[in-house]
Amino acid sequence: MPFDRCLQLLSSVPVGRVSFFADGEIVVLPVNHVMDGQNPVFRTARGSKLSAAEGQQLVAFEADGYDERTRSGWSVLVNGRAHAIYEEAEIQRLSRLGLRPWAGAEERPFWIRIHPTSISGRRTPDPEAGQERETSTDQE
Repeated sequence: MPFDRCLQLLSSVPVGRVSFFADGEIVVLPVNHVMDGQNPVFRTARGSKLSAAEGQQLVAFEADGYDERTRSGWSVLVNGRAHAIYEEAEIQRLSRLGLRPWAGAEERPFWIRIHPTSISGRRTPDPEAGQERETSTDQE
């Protein structure tokens, strides 16, 4: 899928999954998110997601959509590094993006940003049969 379409699709759903390595295993957790330009951002409490971000670990973020009626869907994958955000001005700016966490904001006081190194997307079934996945961007 084209890069701009991947960003549109990521912006169209409120929930994705973040995955990272913690305590010797891969962890995959659902998060509500919003897009800040090309960066998925979400809120969290103290714990493994915050620790991963404070260590600027490699993470993957995936969001998808599925239409049961047409049996078609899409999936967008973001690979990159997680960063915890502590600057007050940036926290205030992000707070205006409309993120609605499942738990109250006071229970999820920390913001995490994923800086992408790549964003790729695919549709199922693929309208261009034979193409498994198109990489949209590789950023360094």
